[in-house]
Amino acid sequence: MAERSTAAVDVADNGGNEPLSAQERKATADGAAGSQKSAEKTASDPGETAKEDPAPGNTSGVTAPELHSGHKLAKRYRLEECVTRLDGFSSWRAVDEKLRRAVGVHVLPAEHPRARSVLAAARSSALLGDPRFVQVLDAVEEGDLVYVVHEWLPDAVELTALLAAAPLEAHDAYQLVEQVSLAMTAAHREGLAHLRLTPSAVLRTSTGQYRIRGLAVNAALRGISVERPQRTDTEAIGALLYAALTQRWPYENDAHGLTGLPKGVGLLPPDQVRAGVHRGLSELAMRALVNDGATASRQDPPCTTPDELAKAVAAMPRIRPPEPTFTAPPDYQRTTYQQGGYGRPAVHPRAVAARTPVVPPAPLESRTGKALKWTVSALLIAALGLGSWQVADRLLDQGKNSREAPTSSETSPPEGDDKPNTPVPLAIHGAQEYAPDGSPQNPSTVGSTYDQDSSSYWRTKTYFDGPEFAPSIKQGVGIVYDLGSEKTVTGGSIALRYGGNHTAISLYAVDSLTPSGPVSSMTKIANGQTGSSTLKLTAEKPVTGRYVLVWMTAMPHSPKDGFSDPGYKQAITDVSFTG
Repeated sequence: MAERSTAAVDVADNGGNEPLSAQERKATADGAAGSQKSAEKTASDPGETAKEDPAPGNTSGVTAPELHSGHKLAKRYRLEECVTRLDGFSSWRAVDEKLRRAVGVHVLPAEHPRARSVLAAARSSALLGDPRFVQVLDAVEEGDLVYVVHEWLPDAVELTALLAAAPLEAHDAYQLVEQVSLAMTAAHREGLAHLRLTPSAVLRTSTGQYRIRGLAVNAALRGISVERPQRTDTEAIGALLYAALTQRWPYENDAHGLTGLPKGVGLLPPDQVRAGVHRGLSELAMRALVNDGATASRQDPPCTTPDELAKAVAAMPRIRPPEPTFTAPPDYQRTTYQQGGYGRPAVHPRAVAARTPVVPPAPLESRTGKALKWTVSALLIAALGLGSWQVADRLLDQGKNSREAPTSSETSPPEGDDKPNTPVPLAIHGAQEYAPDGSPQNPSTVGSTYDQDSSSYWRTKTYFDGPEFAPSIKQGVGIVYDLGSEKTVTGGSIALRYGGNHTAISLYAVDSLTPSGPVSSMTKIANGQTGSSTLKLTAEKPVTGRYVLVWMTAMPHSPKDGFSDPGYKQAITDVSFTG
């Protein structure tokens, strides 16, 4: 049974030579991938090839480490999905089990000719500490491996994805060039260059801030070097602004999911490529790009460093965000009581003479109203008299009964009034995942199912087939819970993360946290099936035991959630038992 790999933001992009989706199809969850081209180009002149490492740095004979999903680095970083395998190194989405957060990891052999330069670049980038860059968290040489760990931003979106939908608004493009140029100015001030500043290296967070990943590290992984790093990064920022304004790549070749300019026409200003482009931003993009010193207005000098570009942005009039648009409220629907209908009367083309509304008489002033008023008054007087008589008669009866001694039959409670026992919650003292086939789902998060926190959960893997496990997947998945001592179990309640058709769960009494033998040999307590996110199970007959197995045999088809792809899967948020 094949399991679905989770989708992730690219850790180490491959530039514009090959779409990211093609590379992700080549990289599978166990790390198998096809060969990739190692020739790289900078974001400057499309005909200028970036300088690679000399002959000793040739990586044609170096293969990426043979790692797989589940492998741990430093007994802490668990590799989840191989995103890129290229030029002797591999990039992964991983989990920091110590801090319980997602991270990105680059891994390459220690004997790789670029291993030393990658470590140096990562450590220099980590010392910068600028929040506008995706931070390097660790850079380690361990045995025969060198790996670099960096932040993972699950709520961020690549500029590539933003431009695939539409060009950016003028205010968003202004924020992009301002934030990126200021960030790269700070980096160059510390002697750091990017040299791989492509749309996939720029992320926009949910708060609207732009973050740059791969500072110095992406270029070191590929052995890229240039003679004028400041000019290269400045031209790359200009290309990003050009693409944000026009949704076109400013060279003849298609790259990064964007269509290039028509061949033979040269570098056209953005406001000539697409109508409605902000004139000031168009000129700014031309000043940053390779254009032989020419600009759209042919008056301002070209920007050759990120600092010059940042100052040019600051000199521009600030572009304000667009005014929010509000939908006009619907017309007030007035009720026309006199016409016996709702809404406004239909307006005829011809003018209609105004009608004098008929004013209804005041309440209870008509002949019928006066008769009804006297009838109600008479009924109220009769009811008050009858009520007073009944109250006085009851008081007399109570005084007579209080003087009589109660009999034994009155003092003894009637037989058969015993109330049934109220179910009592049973405390859970521990739990462990049960995987009789040797393929566990997510053992490290079992504790999240009974921590009284509904936002945490234990989730299964994602499968292509379903909803029933058997016979194509496995017999089932489950968790064994320890009640601390022998308890009488009458039922349980299970809160699930996903609804849909359908989830099937059974409860079994087992002999330990690691029971032996097939599930069919265990004592069943209860079973049920649900299409919602809760399932309550009640035993037909109470069962005594210390360990209870929650065994799931069917899961619904659920949409994409965080790092988990759409497919047949389920997650348990809370489990409780009663006895």
